[in-house]
Amino acid sequence: MSKTFFIDLTKCTACRGCQVACKQWKKLPAEKTKNWGSHQNPKDLTGNTLKLVRFNEVVVNGKLDWLFFPEQCRHCVEPPCLDAMTVPGSIVHDKETGAVVYTELMAKEPDKALFAEFCPYNIPRVNEETGLVVKCDMCIDRVQAGMLPACVQTCPTGAMNFGDRDEMLALAEKSLEKAQKQFPEAELIDVDEVRVIYLVQQDSMNYYEYLSADASSIQKGPLSRKQFLAKLARPVKRMRS
Repeated sequence: MSKTFFIDLTKCTACRGCQVACKQWKKLPAEKTKNWGSHQNPKDLTGNTLKLVRFNEVVVNGKLDWLFFPEQCRHCVEPPCLDAMTVPGSIVHDKETGAVVYTELMAKEPDKALFAEFCPYNIPRVNEETGLVVKCDMCIDRVQAGMLPACVQTCPTGAMNFGDRDEMLALAEKSLEKAQKQFPEAELIDVDEVRVIYLVQQDSMNYYEYLSADASSIQKGPLSRKQFLAKLARPVKRMRS
């Protein structure tokens, strides 16, 4: 059965354990950064940072909220990035887990920037050292060995969960019902489209513009026919009243 992440942002404390665990498992180097006025560090996803905890301060109804968003590839059920692939095998959509995996053949892709343009979440990045287009691969090596993804294994608050899709969907619905008692505007993001489902406590745009696939409306590249039809048929975000 395909796998799914469920990430409850109402439980995230921005400890960044998931961000560090990703780097450790993937043996990715630290980023050279500088103070840019935020606790978020580095400033964006890169070829060496595949998981990033984003920080955002917002004022809603006169109340200050500090929102945290551990960002990663969403492993779309129908990955739009496949339409950008020109080298067969540069992207593998694993049937068993549902993981969308970029392979070493990415080095042969002629237009590497195209993959981020086709992604409604603006995820893929180019690793300048290797020339590969890279992103989270669901820790597929760990998952195939019966282990949890490194980020989920590390999370101390229960914000990050991973398992069979049906189990995660049930957990997401149960968590949403509980969260709405404290956060009436809480919702699940893009449930039917992705394998990384987020529970937010308020408007997803308050976290980050690309948290929801709604951001695809400002996509820079041209939409393929497949993407255009998928966008028209996209279900609305699930909310419970």
